[in-house]
Amino acid sequence: MKKTILAILFVAGILTIQAQENWQNLFNGQNFNGWEKLNGDAEYIIEEGGIITGISRLNTPNTFLATEQNYADFILEYEVKVDNELNSGVQIRSNSFDSYNSGRVHGYQVELDPGSRAYSGGIFDEARRGWMYPLADNEAGRQAFVQGQWNHFRVEAIGNTIRTWINGQMCANLVDDMTSEGFIALQVHSIRNQEQVDKRVSWKNIRIATNSLQEARWPVDPNVREISYLVNELSENEIRKGWRLLWDGETSNGWIGAKLDHFPEKGWEINDGVLTILATDGAESTGPGDIITEDVFANFELELEFNFTEGANSGIKYFVDPELNKGPGSAIGCEFQILDDQRHPDAKNGVNGNRTLSSLYDLMTGEILTAGNRVNKSTDTWHKARIVSKDGKVEHWLNNEKMIEYDRFSQMFRALVAYSKYAQWEKFGQWEQGHILLQDHGDTVHYRSIKIREF
Repeated sequence: MKKTILAILFVAGILTIQAQENWQNLFNGQNFNGWEKLNGDAEYIIEEGGIITGISRLNTPNTFLATEQNYADFILEYEVKVDNELNSGVQIRSNSFDSYNSGRVHGYQVELDPGSRAYSGGIFDEARRGWMYPLADNEAGRQAFVQGQWNHFRVEAIGNTIRTWINGQMCANLVDDMTSEGFIALQVHSIRNQEQVDKRVSWKNIRIATNSLQEARWPVDPNVREISYLVNELSENEIRKGWRLLWDGETSNGWIGAKLDHFPEKGWEINDGVLTILATDGAESTGPGDIITEDVFANFELELEFNFTEGANSGIKYFVDPELNKGPGSAIGCEFQILDDQRHPDAKNGVNGNRTLSSLYDLMTGEILTAGNRVNKSTDTWHKARIVSKDGKVEHWLNNEKMIEYDRFSQMFRALVAYSKYAQWEKFGQWEQGHILLQDHGDTVHYRSIKIREF
């Protein structure tokens, strides 16, 4: 027994030594050899104890102290402390090309957010796609960062996964394959007013491992939702949890016209992994019509990406009964509104904005219910829609921020329906199950990565 224990301790000791040998310090503690400053003119200084401190400056863009070396797969650890008034972050797998926005640093950023939003540890795509992984539904992650003290960050960028921890609490679990390699950079954010001048963000004990990464990975917290941006592809975790593609990215299999027994012969286009409804004259009655799933759903989680053109109007409907409203116009069901709020007049119709992007069309207004202070609604870019329906409780999410929640069996929902255009349909929105629909409203809208799981 004693020999066994000694053997275990010996092996554990070897693994510990190997793990320590695998780490490399990114900063030598004495000078900025191996680093370069990019984009802005904020100041970086070296303080006692091998601390790098960035100091904010007025009227300069975001400033980055970047490694001259690029890294692909790695585990990165560092400690950071920041003044409460200053937002910051650490870039990973980032780049600066003359051909991209005149050298603008762009790529994944591990957020440092000491404000009330508390999205530290989330993942922001700097100067590119914006928020990829806000901490909207990770309250434990939002509480992990402690203001006014040193906080330990761990970042695992391995393959197409990026995972983050703060002080041992998992914050983000992202799957994305846009960029596989780039530099690491310490950000001093641009500031807008004099009160933010000379605010400080400091880093120390910055180290990286690039070998034997699989063995060193930390376990995933099952309470931290994976968010995947793989195009028309499921992650291993999604397959394990019962997700399936609702559109295969290549054919019309599983979809038919809402008022047909087949897929529309024209008007809907499948090209390069994108499903597109082509513009007609802006009317519902003259185009190819809506398409619906052949299957029906009751309790489900639906996710997809959409890209809408300027002035576009469309929607994603669920609990659709195609037997209703056989005449011209769209099939009937609850609708996640897709709309260019800035240019389409429907944004000002309805009641209190209940026809704007992400709204429950004509019933409830989409507005951020989570900690985020804004959500991207721009045209000609990909957005992520998520609809969760379970035991009557329904949520609309736009770009990973919750915008709508309601109980479709509640008195409040019935009252909203009673004073809407849907009042003529008995038990609207309360049907046991229904189809999922992509709407033809006469405008060009693109869809991809349509996936679903049932509860």
